Amino acid sequence: MYSFEGQIAWVTGSSTGIGRAAALRLAEKGADVIVHCNRSLEETKELSKEIERLGRQSLIVQGDVADKMQVDRMVDQIQERFGRLDILVNNAGSMVERARLEDLEEELWDRIMNVNLKSVYLVTKAAVPLLKKQDIGKVINVTSVAARNGGGLGALAYASSKGGVSTLTRGMAKDLVEYSIRVNAIAPGIITTPFHEQFTSPEVMEKMVGQIPLGRAGTPDETVGSILFLASDYADYLTGEIIEVNGGQLMD
Repeated sequence: MYSFEGQIAWVTGSSTGIGRAAALRLAEKGADVIVHCNRSLEETKELSKEIERLGRQSLIVQGDVADKMQVDRMVDQIQERFGRLDILVNNAGSMVERARLEDLEEELWDRIMNVNLKSVYLVTKAAVPLLKKQDIGKVINVTSVAARNGGGLGALAYASSKGGVSTLTRGMAKDLVEYSIRVNAIAPGIITTPFHEQFTSPEVMEKMVGQIPLGRAGTPDETVGSILFLASDYADYLTGEIIEVNGGQLMD
C-alpha cells in the first residue's frame, strides 16, 4: 500500500519494540533506514543486518539523544552518508523508573524529561536542515496515552513528559510548515513491548488490559501502521495531529 522507495528514514530508539518494528517496516516498503541506540548496540547491529537483507541500506548511529553534542554528531554522520533525510521518527524514550509524587526526586524528574521530551526537541532541531532539502519532510513523534490520562501510579513524570511531546508536536508543526515539513505523532496505549516487561507488573498489566474495549494489548506492528501512514503521501495534508492507538482504551 505504501512505498518509500528512494527515501531516507531515521528511527531513534530502534533496537526494540515500536522503534524496531518501524525501522523494519519502513525498509520493507523501500526506505533506507538509519537505526539508533544509546546502549543496546548488539540488538541494533542485528536490526541493521535485517534491513540490509531486505536490500536496503542501513546506518547505525549511537548516542544519547538528550545530549546536544551527541545528537549533532549523529546528524553529521547522516549528512555524510546520505546527505538528506525524508522521514524522522522520534521514538526514543523511557519511563526510567516509576515514582509517585512524594518519592519523585528532582534528578529523576530531569532524567525522564530529558530522555522523553528534550530529546525530541534536540533531534528534530538538528535534523531540520536535512529535512528541508526535500519537497516534503515528515516528522513522526511517539507520545503516549499517558499524555492524556496521566498514566498509572508512579508514571507522573513520564506522563508529563509525553504531554510535553504532544504539545511540542503541535508547536513544531506550526514552526516548520513554511518548509513543507509535516509534524505529527502517534499516542500508543498498552503495547506488548519490553517497556511494560520492565516497568509494569503482571498484575497491573492484567488490570490495564481489562479496561481496553478490544480486550487485549496491542502489538508493535499494529502501532507501526499509523507511523507508516503519517510518513506516506496519504498524510500530506496532515500536520499537528496525534493519532491515538489504544484499542479504545481512551476515546474522545
